[in-house]
Amino acid sequence: MNRSTVRAMKAAVAAAACALASQAMADITFYENENFRGRTAGIDSQVNFLKEIGFDDRASSIEVRGERWEVCEDRGYHGRCRVLQPGSYPSLRSMGLDNRISSARRVDEKMDVGRDRYGPDPEPTFYRRGEEALYQAQVVSVRAVMGDEQQRCWIEQKEVRDRPNVGGAVIGGVLGGILGHQFGGGSGQAVTTAAGAIGGAVVGSNVNRKDVRNVQRCGAVPDRGAPQYWDVTYRFKGQDHYMQTRQPPGATVTVNARGEPRE
Repeated sequence: MNRSTVRAMKAAVAAAACALASQAMADITFYENENFRGRTAGIDSQVNFLKEIGFDDRASSIEVRGERWEVCEDRGYHGRCRVLQPGSYPSLRSMGLDNRISSARRVDEKMDVGRDRYGPDPEPTFYRRGEEALYQAQVVSVRAVMGDEQQRCWIEQKEVRDRPNVGGAVIGGVLGGILGHQFGGGSGQAVTTAAGAIGGAVVGSNVNRKDVRNVQRCGAVPDRGAPQYWDVTYRFKGQDHYMQTRQPPGATVTVNARGEPRE
């Protein structure tokens, strides 16, 4: 092998190392193909025109780290734009930006962004990048996260006891007095009338005293469906790492040399 060939090989290795280093340090990394494959380009500051880094209209998947980024289909942050949250975007097809991104810039953390400007939620899964080495890390804890509590309402039948019906008592007393007068005589008539009045008042006071009504009750109840996701803690090279998954993990998870999860 001659010296020129050796020098060319060393230059290629150095270029590859620089590319990997810049990718690791980049705040947003563009991939030429879906699922984070093919040629890459990473940036950590805004680029008015991705042609400057040879990646205009080439990105098919994206990784965002740290902060939100806005990507646009035209130079100068014009045309169709989407704000991407930190995470992995294995495909840009659903955003209509596959092979169409021409400019990108970081979104200030204090800027209020309307929901209609966001792209889809980033995928919780992680894909192998190129031919990077993979390792197994021990899972040390798993926590299933359920959905938010929900407000649910139902109908109950409830017996309602009202206050004594004074009007009914008066009416009952009068009615009882009349009945006592009809069936009493002499001094006994007065006694019968009084007893009838008292009995009628008791009966009258209980008119409509008991009532059964349909009563609506509401309360917060936990979501008893499947967990929304799992919070996973795993240990790699003596350091704890965290991730969220849509499925419960096994005893180990796959990671790269930096402890980043990979599928």
